[in-house]
Amino acid sequence: MTTAETGHSTIVERLARGETLISDGGTGTYLQAHGLEPGGCPEEFNASRPDVIRGMAKAYFDAGSDLVLTNSFGGSRFMQKKYGYGDRVREFNRLAAEHARSQAPPGCHVVGSVGPTAEFLQPLGAVSENEMYDAFVEQITSLEEGGADAVLIETMTALEEAALAIRAAKENTGLIVIATMTFDKGPRGFFTMMGITPERAVVELREAGADIVGTNCGNGIELMIEIFRQMREATDGYLLVHSNAGIPEMKKGAIIYPETPQFMAERFKMLAGLGANIVGGCCGTGPEHIRALHAALRG
Repeated sequence: MTTAETGHSTIVERLARGETLISDGGTGTYLQAHGLEPGGCPEEFNASRPDVIRGMAKAYFDAGSDLVLTNSFGGSRFMQKKYGYGDRVREFNRLAAEHARSQAPPGCHVVGSVGPTAEFLQPLGAVSENEMYDAFVEQITSLEEGGADAVLIETMTALEEAALAIRAAKENTGLIVIATMTFDKGPRGFFTMMGITPERAVVELREAGADIVGTNCGNGIELMIEIFRQMREATDGYLLVHSNAGIPEMKKGAIIYPETPQFMAERFKMLAGLGANIVGGCCGTGPEHIRALHAALRG
């Protein structure tokens, strides 16, 4: 959406003015704490538990988020077919955006979350480029219909898949496009599962048409700072970081993420000082992390 259409500045316009924007925390973490059963379909909650989805968006906006993601990470037809909801893709994604939009204060933003399809393109897999492109078009246009301002193509490991999603958004919507990849640290440094470095990701995601690029998931905040430094060396463009609250541990039968809100907030402030344009949480983070982040950046 443009400034003229909404009466408010877009995400990119705010970044161009030098603002550091605060994103939200983990969607799955929140839903699991509010009734999502193991193995359940998060996106189905958009239809059956709208109170939970709207409550999540409100909790993050109230904590200080400038932008909140929709509950649509696994919203592609490929993922929804596995749950038996392949015929409800447009409904789930439209509702996801509508629920978040209904809670957005004036001047705040709704960002459509688009995760991997969990499929491989031919010849490595069975899915053609056209099939995957069409699936992304279906999901992303539904998010725009529901009121999203932007789309976040996130947790990607393959550049080919990310590029198709970016193209689907650019060719079929007016949304701002953000794209992030997930990296693991090995003996030779950081790579995605498909062998992409942070530096290469920055260059090729931007060449594919993304307005904002970055990294999310897979790492705690200190490793995210390392990844960010490498990305910043490769571009002077806008960068986003969504960090996990550390690596999960099993304690007394429960999964615990070790990084506290204060621990992360201090390092998010460091990231902002290094030139991160959008900062927020991923797995293991919740409204309390965002509240601490907001306090650290804006007092």
